[in-house]
Amino acid sequence: MGNLANSIEDYLKRLLTLSGAGYIDIKRKELSNKFSCVPSQVNYVLETRFTLEKGYLVESKRGGRGYVRIKKLKLSPRSSLIHFLRELEGGLPGEEHAKGFLYRLYEDRFLSLRELRLMEAVLEGLDTLEENPLKNKIRRDLLRQMLVVLLKFDY
Repeated sequence: MGNLANSIEDYLKRLLTLSGAGYIDIKRKELSNKFSCVPSQVNYVLETRFTLEKGYLVESKRGGRGYVRIKKLKLSPRSSLIHFLRELEGGLPGEEHAKGFLYRLYEDRFLSLRELRLMEAVLEGLDTLEENPLKNKIRRDLLRQMLVVLLKFDY
């Protein structure tokens, strides 16, 4: 499903970029017809690629005139960083949550591709650890330290 999901994601992001309103309204059925897939595949893309961590708000209205509204949130990267650092204090992020946040910073041009890849490599290095209670704590601490360094350089 990766290729199809990537195509749907790219299409929706392109529509968002072209939208002067800052959001788009789509119909699942029309989108699934365009990509020759079932509506559940569109749902998969919406649920995994357009999350709050990645900077999107997805609203859904069911029924005959139903639609899905996708809105790109407009938070400054600095305020996003501070918010995420506060989140880290309260809990242990999973791998997908951490990566989603890093991709959002990259998409907002707060991180360069090089910085993104370096941070991903550090976090992926944790995969060598067997599953244990410390893994998420180490991920949190590493991510926190990397983000604090970014804030110190006042990006």
